[in-house]
Amino acid sequence: MAAGEAPIAEMRAAVHTAFDVVLSPVASAQRPTFDAIRIVDNLFAVGRSEAPFNDYPAQWTASLSRRHARIFTEHGAVYVADLGSKNGTTINGVAVRQTPARVRAGDELCFGGELCYRVGVEPRARIVAGAAASPAPHLLLVPQRDDLGLQPVEVQAFPFLVSKADDVFSRYKERYPHQVNYISRRHAHLFLKGSELFVEDLGSTNGTFVNGKRLDESALPLGEGDVVAFGGDHFVYRVSLQKQPEVEPTVTQLSLNPAADSAVDLDKTTFVGAAHSFLDIFCVDPALQREDETNEAAQTACAQARRDGSSGAVNGAPGANGAGNDSGANAKSTAKNAARSKPRRWRLLAGELGKAFADGERANVRRIAAWGGAGVAVLMALGVALYLHGSSERELKNLLASGDYTSAVTVAQDYLANHPADAKISALASEALLKAKLPDWLNALEKAQFDQADVLLKDMKSSSANNADAVSLVGELQWAGDLERFVAARGGVDAPIRMYADESTINNLLRRWDDDARSHQRALDRIASYVPAFVEPYAQVLSHLRKLESDDSVYVAAIERLNGVIRTELARDKPDALPPVLDDYAQRYPRLAGLDRVRDDLRQYTALLNAALSRQLTSLLAMMEAAHFSTLPFQAQFQQLAATRLPSPEIVQRQNSVDAAWQRGDAQQALAGLQSMPASPWSDVLAVEAAHKKALFDQYTDLRKTRGGKDYDQRLLSFYASLDPKTDAWFVQSIQQDVAALHDKALARAQDLLLRAQSLWQEYRASGPIGGTERLEAGISPGFRNEARLLSDAQTAAQQGMRIYTQLKADHPADFDRLLADIEAEASLQRRSLTELRMVLDPGLLKAKLSLIGGDQSETRPAP
Repeated sequence: MAAGEAPIAEMRAAVHTAFDVVLSPVASAQRPTFDAIRIVDNLFAVGRSEAPFNDYPAQWTASLSRRHARIFTEHGAVYVADLGSKNGTTINGVAVRQTPARVRAGDELCFGGELCYRVGVEPRARIVAGAAASPAPHLLLVPQRDDLGLQPVEVQAFPFLVSKADDVFSRYKERYPHQVNYISRRHAHLFLKGSELFVEDLGSTNGTFVNGKRLDESALPLGEGDVVAFGGDHFVYRVSLQKQPEVEPTVTQLSLNPAADSAVDLDKTTFVGAAHSFLDIFCVDPALQREDETNEAAQTACAQARRDGSSGAVNGAPGANGAGNDSGANAKSTAKNAARSKPRRWRLLAGELGKAFADGERANVRRIAAWGGAGVAVLMALGVALYLHGSSERELKNLLASGDYTSAVTVAQDYLANHPADAKISALASEALLKAKLPDWLNALEKAQFDQADVLLKDMKSSSANNADAVSLVGELQWAGDLERFVAARGGVDAPIRMYADESTINNLLRRWDDDARSHQRALDRIASYVPAFVEPYAQVLSHLRKLESDDSVYVAAIERLNGVIRTELARDKPDALPPVLDDYAQRYPRLAGLDRVRDDLRQYTALLNAALSRQLTSLLAMMEAAHFSTLPFQAQFQQLAATRLPSPEIVQRQNSVDAAWQRGDAQQALAGLQSMPASPWSDVLAVEAAHKKALFDQYTDLRKTRGGKDYDQRLLSFYASLDPKTDAWFVQSIQQDVAALHDKALARAQDLLLRAQSLWQEYRASGPIGGTERLEAGISPGFRNEARLLSDAQTAAQQGMRIYTQLKADHPADFDRLLADIEAEASLQRRSLTELRMVLDPGLLKAKLSLIGGDQSETRPAP
């Protein structure tokens, strides 16, 4: 982040780290098993001289550089930065180069191609009230050379980046150009580990020194009284650790005194109240390092500074070749040369003018006079133009100073309509607009009146015609409002994450921020500097942003992984593998909302898939009509299933017409509809259904012709038992009167059927259920055929007996209900087990075995 752009309200927005990062070694036969690494600090060093890597066997750390990588946490997200290591750092096989890369739970992180870890993110236990960690110290860097006019630097927030591009040091560039250029753009940084202060050199050209010793690749703790130097003997400071103030500043900013460049005042202090970003600190740009000057005397000079500093101050004369003396001499020499050069230029001009007059050439004199007059006129015209040009700016500044922001907005609009490219006026117009209208927007936001806030933003945007700067700032407010609306709608930042509802909004909000986080933060800082009342809401927005980033790393990533598991198991036709997975997610992610919807869709999809695989057309059509999936993975999978393995819409439509005709007793039309069905994978099932319906219709016709004849009662009851109360409702109604006359006989018939079913079921159980070996046979053995017949006949008899009891609304023993349930459960199990062998058995053989077992009226129910 550039100097002067420290984030407003950063301290107010700070959020305690809510999770630990755990690096679990990826198992490999070639490498030993190391312990998992738990990262509890915001910054973790990776290198062969860093713990715990320095305890690993040498052959496994040979690929690590001494300064290999850094893992850090910022804004609730985890990043890894490679520090130009020899053998590189990768995430999921992709190399991390000069820019830090985001790390998510489940990623595989490798260092040097040898040490690989699976990244885990685990919630951290809450801190008990009253047991908070020690407050972080404030650092005061006291200059150790009284002759240079350097200001003390008080650092109130960490990390702090030492950079020649920062105003803390660049302010001295005119006075000490070489010494400032001895500091690199990314020279060193000071950071906290726990409550202890550390300094780390970032590979600077001229080094960082603590107590006269140049830092190597590892960070070093700093204590009270230590002397730290950056780039040589010029910027040398004694460390003083200050007690943290009881009240935090309301607005954190970089407070710099421009007068310090021209006058040394030891009472003035540079306050650094906002933390730098680790993203900036570890974003490497090797090209910028070439801008540094090399200070060959850096180590010698700094050692001298340490010796002198220990006695109270560093003398300004490190030696005849010291860089400080060089710059002083250069500055004095430059001043003298400048002083001598001015008279020389005036004497030259006077000589030329005298020569012109001495020659007595009046023409030349007139020409000179004419050119002089023209020059004066031009200068006057330029002055008038500049005055007129600046009048709008002065008027705007006066209106802003008087608090008349509405008039300022009007004046700025009128001016920018003709001069839209005027950057100064645009900035003043943006300030006026925000001061005039932002308070009302903040009031609406505080009251959660988000629709009203949007109306106000729309008005602000319409008042920003021809001012792209203001439009951009209004866009930042829109993002902040959208974030707060989302948090409020969910019930707060700690509310459950709603699956298939919140992920897209979270991703969208974070994507809008991450596209250029530093620019967004600078823009929001500007808004807060214009309207101080924005500081508190801004701090809350940053706090909510970081919580969303944490939720994105943990919960949204978990949802993505769960979706992947669901898609994989459904593609394998293994929905039964998902219930334990859902139970595991419910336990591991307690704030995950929506798993019940997933379970409901899973139950519905499993039943539909089983009906499709076992080719139970009647049941399948009913399920397809009632199917409604509310979660994305199941919606997508159902669409794929419907397109490839379910009856086509045309088949469904024609079958519905057939069912309607059959229900109203138009058997001829129903049969004609079945016979005219187009060829499809379901043609064989439809053919069986057509044969069954024709047999029913023929038997019904025969019964009507022979009514009252011999054996009529027996044949009537047999026909009645074969009817389905729903599917064959018209036939049931047609013979209901005759059956009622035979009520007692019908009940006796039902009892006989169930007793027969019971006998067949006992025989099936006695000989042993159909086993896996028989299902896998390459043919149909006599044993399989006999067992399948017993099971199928038992199911048919039980179903027919229970239909009679149901249709007559007659009481029956409870044992008959349990008998039918047991038989149907076994038949369903056998059909499902056979269906799972579809990749092993020949399709024709599978169909034949399923037909022998029976179990669905549309395919296997026998003719009455």
